[in-house]
Amino acid sequence: MSENAQASFPAALRARIRRAGVVAVLVIEDVEKAVPLAETLVASGVNIMELAMRTRASMDALEAIASRVPDMIPGVGTILRPDQLVEAKRRGAIFAVAPGTNRAVIEAALEYGCRILKFFPAEPQGGLGYLRAIHAPYAHLGLEYIPLGGVSEANCREYLAERSVIAVGGSWIAPRERIAAGDFRSIGQAAARAAQACRREERDA
Repeated sequence: MSENAQASFPAALRARIRRAGVVAVLVIEDVEKAVPLAETLVASGVNIMELAMRTRASMDALEAIASRVPDMIPGVGTILRPDQLVEAKRRGAIFAVAPGTNRAVIEAALEYGCRILKFFPAEPQGGLGYLRAIHAPYAHLGLEYIPLGGVSEANCREYLAERSVIAVGGSWIAPRERIAAGDFRSIGQAAARAAQACRREERDA
């Protein structure tokens, strides 16, 4: 893994992710919901998102958020092909997440410099115990993880106490059905609780 590729992930962005401690994972089916959803999250203290590229509205929703909600850091997930990565970047994505190791996607993105990895599904695979076990042989490489899948408001602090965990993520903040219903009030409440539970102090970032 090349040093140049590692440097391509900005240190300032990494610091913001670590300090925030939480990434809202979103599935948006109606582009009209995108901006009010992002505004609700930001107002409630959650300003980093991973928008799953699983619906027809995803790219348009990404572009709307990136252009109209400047305080949100828009990322995308479920990137399966290099052309998706290129399009997401053009539409305003700051970072991207692939659900597996797709060589073509990685080459297009970072030329193998990945140091921040998604750990999914975290709880079904064994949670923190499993993460510690698989991380041990690679600790000297400075790898960091964003666990998702079974991570929630109830257990996020346990994950964030692990130094190798840069942030946690999940859809519990803004479930797909609440987004579809436009239930921004309950989403805002959940986001505020998540922001409070997951935010790290500056000295710990």
